[in-house]
Amino acid sequence: MGDTSVKKVDSHHSPTGQMGQKYLAGGVRVAMRLWENEQPGEAKPASTRDYETVGYVIKGRAELHLEGQVLVLNPGDSWLVPRGASHTYKILETFTAVEATSPPASAHGRDEKSGAPAKA
Repeated sequence: MGDTSVKKVDSHHSPTGQMGQKYLAGGVRVAMRLWENEQPGEAKPASTRDYETVGYVIKGRAELHLEGQVLVLNPGDSWLVPRGASHTYKILETFTAVEATSPPASAHGRDEKSGAPAKA
């Protein structure tokens, strides 16, 4: 029998990472995090991650600079950053998004090693 654990996470009590992300529910193979009310600013240098990321924009606008492409992210858009892809984000308007990572970016520092998904 596989893992039968059930988790519910109240984002009001979620741990927050150094880059401002809130860690939401996570399991063995996937985890979620929330980027809430990220403010506009310049993009940081591009980074790579050892996990795949998919995201969904709740509000605001941002640019995703991904392997030489620039994708404008608007409310209702979703995106994918493949594992190992060079990328950065530039927030254009106050931005809120949910991301899922596989394998999980964790509350234990794994995704603090390089640039942030919403601010990097």
